[in-house]
Amino acid sequence: MNAFLFMFTALLWGGGALATAFQAGPVPALVSVGYRMVTAGLLMMLWARWRGVTLTVPRADRPWVLVQGVLFFGLAFIAFYNAVRLIPSGPAALVLSTSSVFAALFGRLVLGTRLTIRHGLGLGLGILGVAVVFSGDILALIAGDRLAGSRGGTTGDATAVVAGLAWAALAAIAAGFGTVIGARNQSRGLAMETVITWGGLIGGATAFAAAILSGQPIRFDPSPRYVASLAYLAVPASCVNFLVYFSLVRRIGPGRAAYAMALVPLVALSLSWGFEGLVLTPVILAGAAIILAGNVLVLRR
Repeated sequence: MNAFLFMFTALLWGGGALATAFQAGPVPALVSVGYRMVTAGLLMMLWARWRGVTLTVPRADRPWVLVQGVLFFGLAFIAFYNAVRLIPSGPAALVLSTSSVFAALFGRLVLGTRLTIRHGLGLGLGILGVAVVFSGDILALIAGDRLAGSRGGTTGDATAVVAGLAWAALAAIAAGFGTVIGARNQSRGLAMETVITWGGLIGGATAFAAAILSGQPIRFDPSPRYVASLAYLAVPASCVNFLVYFSLVRRIGPGRAAYAMALVPLVALSLSWGFEGLVLTPVILAGAAIILAGNVLVLRR
């Protein structure tokens, strides 16, 4: 059962990267994030009510739940949605996987957890791996070439790729910080259903507010592709997967359960190769191996 939960978690989150790419279209990224998070929050609220889980958050914990909602359920997803509109979902997921490294750094600042040499090496490997994966695009941009294909870039537009890299990096930083706040909330005894409910609603409200303030239209795409990807992202990739993951945490502990996150980029790269036409060049594979090695170093106990 533990092995099944482990693989199930990695497959759902890995598939979420591709489903996010399928959200690209007439609906702005901010609005798509809003739809996903509000839907996930409302569904989790119904689940919590059915199970008799209280949704009341103690007054002292409300600011922390608010920050987690804005960072993890809001900014991280907003940034990742923008990233996959510029670069394939596989490389974007690779960058996002470095959130475990940022979580270790923020954990030191917020929770006072010990930062070891292993964490420093993991950070270094993560940065090196990202640089390797996007080396062709970065070199093309430095050289002033708009087209990066001849230099081994991930796509033909170096400017767009570097912008996508920046969005993915912001997603990793926000997810890392949000994870640390989530650890703090969990240590306070807040139920996971409670945190997901309010986090999803706060993240969705953040996305919708940003869309309105930036003048982006609140529209919906009724196409089967958009509706199906939204349903997958809101239910299996959000509600179900969070519950499965934390069930795994209870069974085998947070340290061993966290290794599922190291498998997510492998699933995302495979799906990106199969559905988006991503060419898995030796450079991308080498960079992926370096990033995954850094993740494993950070996640080891």
